Amino acid sequence: MSSEEKQIIQRVVERYIRTGSTSDDQVNVTCLPVDKTSYVERIGEDGRIILLDEYRLDGKVIWASYSTRSETVYLSLKSTP
Repeated sequence: MSSEEKQIIQRVVERYIRTGSTSDDQVNVTCLPVDKTSYVERIGEDGRIILLDEYRLDGKVIWASYSTRSETVYLSLKSTP
């Protein structure tokens, strides 16, 4: 993962955790169900697995990943025990 991709994810995760907003001027943002750590991204007839990484911010844990193919950040909150 490039440093630019990491910056995109960090920016989207910070905005989502702090404001609840899923809007972003540069990329699409898709919220997945709670505790999802992977997602099958389908574009046309093709599909590929997107694996989400764990991020921690302000005491919250969220799974997130960026797809360069669709320019989409995928987010999934981690459930609290």
